[in-house]
Amino acid sequence: MSPPPRSTEPPAPIGREEYARRRRALMREMGRDTIAIIAAAPVHLRNNDVEYAYRQDSDFHYLTGFAEPESVAVLVPGRPQGEYLLFVRDRDPARETWDGRRAGPTGARRRFGADDAFPIADIDDILPGLMENRARVFYTVGVNRDFDQRVVGWVNGLRALAKHGRHAPHEIVALEHPLHEMRLYKSRAEIAQMRHSAVIACAAHRRAMRHCRPDMFEYEIAAEIRHEFNRSDADISYLPIVGGGANGCILHYRENESPLRDGDLLLIDAGCEYRSYASDITRTFPVNGRFTDVQRAAYEVVLEANLAAIDAVRPRVPWNRPHEVAVQVLTAGMVKLGLLQGRVPTLIKSEAYRRYYMHKTGHWLGMDVHDVGEYKTGDVWRDLEPGMVLTIEPGLYVAPGAREAPPELRGLGIRIEDDVLVTREGREVLTDRVPKDPRAIETLMAEGRTAAAAVSAATMPHGASTTVRSAPRKGRRDAR
Repeated sequence: MSPPPRSTEPPAPIGREEYARRRRALMREMGRDTIAIIAAAPVHLRNNDVEYAYRQDSDFHYLTGFAEPESVAVLVPGRPQGEYLLFVRDRDPARETWDGRRAGPTGARRRFGADDAFPIADIDDILPGLMENRARVFYTVGVNRDFDQRVVGWVNGLRALAKHGRHAPHEIVALEHPLHEMRLYKSRAEIAQMRHSAVIACAAHRRAMRHCRPDMFEYEIAAEIRHEFNRSDADISYLPIVGGGANGCILHYRENESPLRDGDLLLIDAGCEYRSYASDITRTFPVNGRFTDVQRAAYEVVLEANLAAIDAVRPRVPWNRPHEVAVQVLTAGMVKLGLLQGRVPTLIKSEAYRRYYMHKTGHWLGMDVHDVGEYKTGDVWRDLEPGMVLTIEPGLYVAPGAREAPPELRGLGIRIEDDVLVTREGREVLTDRVPKDPRAIETLMAEGRTAAAAVSAATMPHGASTTVRSAPRKGRRDAR
C-alpha cells in the first residue's frame, strides 16, 4: 500500500500554548520547592570578530521558543507572582541597528508568554532571591562551564548567608533527565515540523540525483543540496557528507572536495533543520546514473536490510530490534557477496560483520540530529512507543585497502537512511519522497539528464555543439 499523501505546504509554527504545556509538564515532574534554570546557548566566535551562525540551545528553545542569545529561563513552581521568568537583553536601538531587533523584557512577556521578564544585566541581583528556600535546583551541568560557575556562585552565596536565615538549595538535580524524556515523545505540532523538514530534505536529495554528472566535484553537489534547503527556509542540520567512490567508506567524511568519477557510487548523507527540527537522510547512487552489476548486488543487500529494519519498527518492540534485523540481513549478504565465510549465526556472534558494518542502525531524531532520550532502562533496551522518531541507516563499507575482500568490491561505500515515526499502528516513513529502489534512482537520474539536455539545446546558438565540459579546477586533490 502506498503511503498517504502529505502536504508540502509549511505547517503552522509551534504556538505559545504548546510551550506553556511543556513548562507545566516539566514543573509537575520537578515538584514543589524547586527551581529550574536553563541558559541560552552562548555566541561563539568563528574568527576575530566574526561569529558563527547562532543556534539556540535545544532545551532552552523547547521550553521557550525564544531564539535570542544572552538569555536565561527560570521556572519556579508555585510562585504566586508567576512561575515562568525570562532574563533577556534589554532593548538597545544602537546595538539593534548593527545586530538586529531584540524582544526586550516587554517583548518577552507579550510575545513569548513570560510571567515576568527582566534585563539580563539584573540576573545577579534577582536570581539568588528566587533560589532562596528552594530545596533543589534543576540544572544541566557541563554544557556551559562559564554559566556553571555562576550557578554554583549563587548557591554558595546563599549558603554564606545561612546565619542570617537565608536558606540555600541543598541539591542540584540533573534537569536533562525529566526534560529529555519529554523531548523523546513528539507532539502533533512537532511531527508536523519534522514531516516538513523531511519534505525539504527529500527534495534536496532528488535534486542531487538529477544534477549529478561524472567530472563534477563533490562540493558542486553539496551546493545543490544547500540551495534546496535555503530556498525552502531551512538550513543544514549537520555538515553534509558527499562522498564519491572510496570517500563513501569514511563514515563522517566532510571534505567534499574530490572529483566524481564515471563508474563510482556517490554517498550523500544530508538533512536540514526547519524551525529547529531536523531531518537526516542518506542515499547512495551511481555517478553516471547506472548501477553496475557488482554495485547493484551490494546495494540490494543494504536496501534489503533497510526495508527489513523499517518493517521491525512498531510499538512495544525493543529499540535494538531493528538493528538486530539489519545485522542478520547484512551478514547473510556479506556471505553471499564473498566478503565473509562461515555460518551467519556464528559470524553475528563473533561480530565478524563489523569489519564492513561498524555502527548501529539508527538513533533518535528531533530537535537534535542525534536527539536526546535514553536507549535503555537500566540494562534493558527500552520499547519503541508512539511519538518517537528514529533513523534507520544500515550500511556496507569495503575500504579500498581491504585485502580480504573481493577486488571488485573494494572501495564501495553504501548507506541508505530513512527517518521513521513510531505510530500506534506501526510506523510512518517520513523520508519516502526520495527513491531508494535502484531502478527508480536510475529513472530519476535519466530524467534529470534529459531535462538538462533539453535546456541546453534550447539555449545554445543554432548549429553549436551541445557538448558541455567542466572547466578545469586548480588546486583540488584527486579522488582518494
